[in-house]
Amino acid sequence: MTAIAVTGHLDLTEETLPLVRAALRALLAPHRRDGLTGLSCLAPGADTLFAEAVLAAGGRLVAVLPSARYPWRLTEPQRADFERLAAAADETVTLAYPEPGPVAYRAANAELLRRADLLVAVWDGCEGRGPGGTADMVAVARRAGVPVEVVWPDGAARATAPV
Repeated sequence: MTAIAVTGHLDLTEETLPLVRAALRALLAPHRRDGLTGLSCLAPGADTLFAEAVLAAGGRLVAVLPSARYPWRLTEPQRADFERLAAAADETVTLAYPEPGPVAYRAANAELLRRADLLVAVWDGCEGRGPGGTADMVAVARRAGVPVEVVWPDGAARATAPV
C-alpha cells in the first residue's frame, strides 16, 4: 500500500485547476495497483484537487482535520466540496485543537507526514507565508526524510502574489 499526503496552495487560478488535475492524475496513476491511500486536510485548492484525484483513481481517502471547527471559514462552494469529500473519506482524523490556526495546521501536517510514504506538494517553490503552510510542510518533510514530489505544471499560477 502507498500512502501519499498532500500539501499545496489554496489560491490557484481557475486556469491552473485543470493543469494541476491532469498532473495529479498522472502522478497517482502508477500507485493505483499498490492500494493507494491519499491523506488530505481537504482544504480548498490543492488539497481538494488531490482528494478528488485519489477518489477518481479508486484510492482510499483519509481526511486529517486540524480542528473540529476547521471548515467554519469556508465559502459556500468550498464548504460543499469539503462536505462531499469528508463524506467520501474512509477515515477522518480530527485533531483536538479548539480552533484552526498555525499550531493546529502544523499538527495536522505532522499527522499527514507520520502516515505518508510520499508527500505531493502543489507548490510554486516560493518562500512560505508562515508556519503550517506549503513551504513549511515541504521543509519539514525533507528534514524527516519523506520523499517530496513537487507538482507545478507549466502555466500554473496563484491568484495572489507570493510574499
